[in-house]
Amino acid sequence: MSSNNESILKTITVALSLCLVCSVIVSASAVILRPEQAVNEKANMQMNILQAAGLFDPQQSVKAQFQAVTTRLVNLDTGEFVDEIDADRYNQRKASKNPSMNRVLSMEEDIASIKRQAKIAKVYLVENGEHIDKIILPIHGYGLWSTLYGFMALEGDGNTVAGLGFYEHAETPGLGGEVDNPNWKKQWTGKQVYKDDKVALRLVKGGADRADAYGVDALAGATLTSRGVDNLVKFWLSDSGFKPFLDKIKQGRI
Repeated sequence: MSSNNESILKTITVALSLCLVCSVIVSASAVILRPEQAVNEKANMQMNILQAAGLFDPQQSVKAQFQAVTTRLVNLDTGEFVDEIDADRYNQRKASKNPSMNRVLSMEEDIASIKRQAKIAKVYLVENGEHIDKIILPIHGYGLWSTLYGFMALEGDGNTVAGLGFYEHAETPGLGGEVDNPNWKKQWTGKQVYKDDKVALRLVKGGADRADAYGVDALAGATLTSRGVDNLVKFWLSDSGFKPFLDKIKQGRI
């Protein structure tokens, strides 16, 4: 009996020692690789911004291409630039969870189902001298199964869509996941956002008329995801989102 107990004790000791060694190795690897992971995440985000604006060239490095993009921070309430905070270090997702940096949305206002919105948002500008060629806006909102995170790019007029893309979501492949379909994303290019100073851009169930300057096909078989995309686009381009900023661009005040 004593021999059996010693054998069991040795087995447990070896197993615990092995677990400890493995946990140390995994933890050390995570710490060592963290800087490289951060670099890769940044490059991936920059690539998605370029892709949304139709500016990405796979034959060139992302870093070189992104040099043409300026990152700024905007006060969503006033539409004015915020220069007191480092735009490269600012984390909009974290800010949206910080009571001192966010605002709680009312049920009526929160059509994108995000609950809380950061008061300050990032914007990405492609400029040509004093002229703005492209405006890339971060957007997000809830679909069927997940929050979709992406970018909407506008031409310098602040009204014409240059492109749209989502870089993170968990919608159903083949249904809501069709937000990643290049053919669907192409439909957004050239569409107009505002009509009579209101957001007219929308998804159309059953398919949009190709002559419709404001309509994009809803996703077939994905009603709730389509509704989510429609709502998040309307939210972020409205007065609750980037419209105060875009109005200043149209007025030549930015």
